[in-house]
Amino acid sequence: MHGYTDKKDQYLKRLSRIEGQVRGIARMVDEDVYCIDILTQVSAVTKALQAVSIGLVEDHLGHCVVDAARKSPEAGAEKVREAADAIARLVRS
Repeated sequence: MHGYTDKKDQYLKRLSRIEGQVRGIARMVDEDVYCIDILTQVSAVTKALQAVSIGLVEDHLGHCVVDAARKSPEAGAEKVREAADAIARLVRS
């Protein structure tokens, strides 16, 4: 079981909304909408994806990392490294 399993439906709803926003941005480009208006929507999608990412990180830390740390210090340290690497990728993107 993954840390996000209890909130899976919430994540799927958020991602569906984001998908709709991205389709809307594509439509805006197709319809030659003003650049700044498109950039505003891109910013909104970016923030929405960041919110999903933060939620997934919280769920991972609260479930996967905690469970691994209870099993052994080594397993906990490995999960912390894994989480740190994922966070670093998110920060760079």
